[in-house]
Amino acid sequence: MPQPLSPSTIAIVKATVPALAAHGTAITTAMYARLFEDDHIRALFNHANQGEGGGQVHALAASILAYAQNIETLGALGPMVERIAYKHVGYHILPEHYPFVATALLAAIRDILGEAATDEVIAAWGEAYWFLAEILKAREVVIRDEIRAAEGGWIGWRRFVVDEKIRESSLITSFVLRPEDGGPVLHHKAGQYLTFRLSPPDGSHLKRNYSISSGPNGEYYRISVKREAGGQGGSRFLHDLVDVGDILETTPPAGDFYLPDTPTRPLVLLSGGVGLTPMVSIAEAVARDHPDIETHYIHGTQSSDTHAMDAHVRALAAQCRSIHVATFYAEPGEGDVLGETHHEEGFISVDWLARHTPLDDADVFLCGPRPFLRAFVGGLVGAGVPAARIHYEFFGPADELIAA
Repeated sequence: MPQPLSPSTIAIVKATVPALAAHGTAITTAMYARLFEDDHIRALFNHANQGEGGGQVHALAASILAYAQNIETLGALGPMVERIAYKHVGYHILPEHYPFVATALLAAIRDILGEAATDEVIAAWGEAYWFLAEILKAREVVIRDEIRAAEGGWIGWRRFVVDEKIRESSLITSFVLRPEDGGPVLHHKAGQYLTFRLSPPDGSHLKRNYSISSGPNGEYYRISVKREAGGQGGSRFLHDLVDVGDILETTPPAGDFYLPDTPTRPLVLLSGGVGLTPMVSIAEAVARDHPDIETHYIHGTQSSDTHAMDAHVRALAAQCRSIHVATFYAEPGEGDVLGETHHEEGFISVDWLARHTPLDDADVFLCGPRPFLRAFVGGLVGAGVPAARIHYEFFGPADELIAA
């Protein structure tokens, strides 16, 4: 644990809260611009999450503001520290990279705040940055040591062979990955993701996170990827150019969104669109390791055309009677039949969940697009589900979905 922050630093950081609330995004935008002047550092990041609309600048600004607001009660930042530490492990960000961020952040604060960024303010934020950095580095050491010690664990990038490529729907394709070296793979926690570095033929270098859609098995991982028409091409590269026998590189499974080793409450697994991927992983883990846990798998999509892995999930439910499946189609197709291809029409609602699942006692896991999560996290809290029993994950930079 680093030395406690000095009282003067705490006072100065707290005094910058209004400025951070007003200019936080401008500061983080300027920070990333400086950081990415170094090609080595630039290569560490997922640039689909950078820039206008990418969201990472906003998420980092929110995290910096939360740090300043809680500088005297840092225990409140535990979940944020855990998320960031896992992201760093996934992107293989190491202790030697922290000074680059410090330099870029402090320079950005000075650039954006101008005369208000006095030497005292910069010194205080320097001390505050390194205090948090030491906490993160210590946590990352623990995570990496646990991975290294586990059977099938590895640190850094490992080569995997695409063993199967499976079209799951009109939008989603699965890739079954086995290690090129023939060894075992780390038993991931159901719900975690893999971080890939991809090299499309145009010479670009991409970093992408994809949730593992298979349960832990020690032999392979499966990812199920939606082909995005826009963006910077990670999903299109996988769908259009990667085939059986090709090699993909990934760091070990990471992420703080996962099924506990010993779940004690009923489970509600709620997903929209491609958000089903970690839910399928959790459902597989329940069927294999926790068959007595009451589990409700609720998924929403447009129609059978976009509905991925339906037969697989139904087979899990037939194998494990504690798993109950309900699918909502927002726009059923001509061949879709209520009661056969899907269970409900329209959209999932909190009211429906309250009537058909044990919300009073369940842990709720959610994954889907940002609007889906904003609606359900707030809706579930409003329905009386304690925030501690609401666990969520989505694709892109993490930020808080419940207003402070």
